[in-house]
Amino acid sequence: MPLAQGRLLLGVTGVRAARWGALALLVRPAYIATEIVVAAATTGGYSFLSDSVSRLGEVGCSAAYCSPRHELMNGSFMGFGALLVGGAVLLSRPLGPWVTGLLVVSGLSSVATGLAPLDQDATRHAIAAAPLFVAQPIALIVLGARLLNYRPRLAGALLAAGVVTGTAAVSFVLSGDGPASGALERLALWPVLVGLAGFAWTRPTPDGRSEPGHREASASTRSFE
Repeated sequence: MPLAQGRLLLGVTGVRAARWGALALLVRPAYIATEIVVAAATTGGYSFLSDSVSRLGEVGCSAAYCSPRHELMNGSFMGFGALLVGGAVLLSRPLGPWVTGLLVVSGLSSVATGLAPLDQDATRHAIAAAPLFVAQPIALIVLGARLLNYRPRLAGALLAAGVVTGTAAVSFVLSGDGPASGALERLALWPVLVGLAGFAWTRPTPDGRSEPGHREASASTRSFE
């Protein structure tokens, strides 16, 4: 009886943790709306095609350019980064250790980026942001490979997103301040939000179940009864 109760408790706890982790990843696409809201308040002209996301977080203002909602942008870097860390940890079982670690690094990188605005220290900002562009595409590819035999469609989408975001990240770095640098940066970032939200919606596990912990909780419930 105590063993059955313990298994039931662990199963229920695992399900609840996974649900909170999934929720954290599901709300992250709202980050895109934050960019739009912040960009709408800029003065001097801002282009999603040619201007980097980091410009929205610049603290200083001049006659040529100002982002009065920079605090919202930098706060979103930190907030959505924290959601990524939390979501990855709570979904560590279905994600696997490698993907979990890569996403935690990505989330911490996002948090650090928000603490180091571009116009305050460009070098520190670049160092803070770099891990994000490296770790996220790798995480999507590893996750896609992990799910290939269990959720082939989702796995294919994640693999494609990983290739696209990785290619866009390299192109963004090589383009410098080119006319399409803003579009390339967003192509390296936005598909990750959607891909991980898609994973969170299905919450697949290696055994093909749709929700981690469901099988254990159900089995324990039957044993307890």
